[in-house]
Amino acid sequence: MLRIKLVLALALCGYVGSHAQVSRAAERPNILFVFADDQCFETIHAVNNDEVETPNLDRLVSQGVTFTHAYNQGSYSGAVCVASRTMLNTGRFLWHSQTVYNSAEQERQAGRFWSEYMRAAGYETYMTGKWHVKANPEKAFDHVAHVRGGMPKQTKAGYNRPLPDAPDPWSPSDPKFGGFWEGGKHWSEVVADDALGFLAKAGESDKPFFMYLAFNAVHDPRQSPQAYVDKYPLSKVRVPVNFLPEYPFKDAIGCGKGLRDEALGPFPRTEHAVKVHRQEYYGILTHMDAQIGRILAGLEKTGKAKNTYIFFTADHGLAVGQHGLMGKQNLFDHSVRVPFVVVGPDVPKDKRIENRIYLQDVMPTTLELAQVSKPEHVEFNSLLPQLRGEQKQGNYEAIYGAYLGVQRSVTHGDFKLILYPNAKQVLLFNLKDDPREMKNLAGSAEYEATVKQLYSRLLELQQATGDKLDLTKVYADLQG
Repeated sequence: MLRIKLVLALALCGYVGSHAQVSRAAERPNILFVFADDQCFETIHAVNNDEVETPNLDRLVSQGVTFTHAYNQGSYSGAVCVASRTMLNTGRFLWHSQTVYNSAEQERQAGRFWSEYMRAAGYETYMTGKWHVKANPEKAFDHVAHVRGGMPKQTKAGYNRPLPDAPDPWSPSDPKFGGFWEGGKHWSEVVADDALGFLAKAGESDKPFFMYLAFNAVHDPRQSPQAYVDKYPLSKVRVPVNFLPEYPFKDAIGCGKGLRDEALGPFPRTEHAVKVHRQEYYGILTHMDAQIGRILAGLEKTGKAKNTYIFFTADHGLAVGQHGLMGKQNLFDHSVRVPFVVVGPDVPKDKRIENRIYLQDVMPTTLELAQVSKPEHVEFNSLLPQLRGEQKQGNYEAIYGAYLGVQRSVTHGDFKLILYPNAKQVLLFNLKDDPREMKNLAGSAEYEATVKQLYSRLLELQQATGDKLDLTKVYADLQG
């Protein structure tokens, strides 16, 4: 009899413990993470661009906090998104993430992935869209829909276009070119369909959910239905003020004609070609925005929107004609800065925060929301203290940037320093006075001390991020 009572008592304790664990999980907020690809920071109508239509992103902006200066650290690969997403899912700074890039599946199995921490905290985890991380997404999430590669398949006709005085061989709305149309339905619409399917089931569950929705848009091939392209007639598309026919250091910084992203447009760049590419960029952006609107409507139908945090950002930006560049393999703000919007139960409405952050800060932010202690290897920082008004200053005194071994940058205060080792060039911009980074101040005696101070900070950040590139001789040569 005593043994029976003991067994019953232990069983009851197990039930109570399990029930308590489920209850604690149910109290935690849901997380909806929406991730764009190649979306520059200056592409939300309500924040900084009267040229684009983004009504649903505008709605998120009005309902939450926008971090106006969110950055990606750069890349050890020509595919910048690979490094960005590896940092995002492992929590490690750039060069530290490279050390686990090829062993990402082992990292996941060890429980050190973002989704693994959320699952361990009692979340129902879901993923659809672009992955581009060397780990098995089918194992990284409880539920997985369509897993996409780095980009929809581009065609030969999509490169080196449009040429002057020649018919354009490619169309963004014609399904015959495949790409986003491959499979019969635009991939952005598939992401929304997938999300709505999961939300319908999540609305009936007591478990909190973590949704990782990764659009391939607005990456090239920049395709969308013709109605979205027509929203941007070329007569109304503006050429960027920092437009150049050719960037003088393009070859030395790894952005020459051999780089796939740069080969999309003709050399030298023409204003017409840049306007066409921007027209298509805006078209696919507005089409993606419409799908985000569908997802937000689906969230409302679950009845769980009030207990859901929504995070919207992108893996990096894109030049699309600025500085004579088309891609993201550079350290100008148009390619390293991204939109970053947060909406949630205790998040202020329609607020801007100018503190500089990294987009990968979203990972530790959500871990804190899930009541997960920050893992020792995670180097990015939670944004909750800033979101809740408990912390006025940012987490980073300076922002680091790198691309392969050919570009380095540091941003601090009003200034940004860029070094091009192979080109033996140093650039200095006052971002407050010159946000388009058009006037190089590095050659002026007035700014010698500023260059020196920023260079010292860059060396500190190299050490913090695991950067082994020796800039000592480069800097000495540049100083003459």
